[in-house]
Amino acid sequence: MTVDVKKMFNEDLPAGLAKHAEDAKTLGATYQLNITGEGEWFIDCSANGPVVKAGTEAADCTITVAAEDFQKLLENPQANGMQLFFAGKLKVAGNQMLAMKLQKLFSFK
Repeated sequence: MTVDVKKMFNEDLPAGLAKHAEDAKTLGATYQLNITGEGEWFIDCSANGPVVKAGTEAADCTITVAAEDFQKLLENPQANGMQLFFAGKLKVAGNQMLAMKLQKLFSFK
């Protein structure tokens, strides 16, 4: 199932984070997601958040991935995440341990 990435980051994720603000803040980090071919989003799940906004900002963890690989990541985060990372298709800068918490971020609906 293909996900509309722009709708996900511009509408669905902000609504989910607003609904689960206290849970989102437990992640205690900021993320920069750069999805090649779709866009760039800054996600703040620190005590200041939660906030999702288009654009780039300095973050604790920056993830760069192609749009088609991001779809694979959403389908099966655990298996495909490691595969994409070790194949060099999922690039993580900053605190790599925070990337492991990213799955929780997408569970907020």
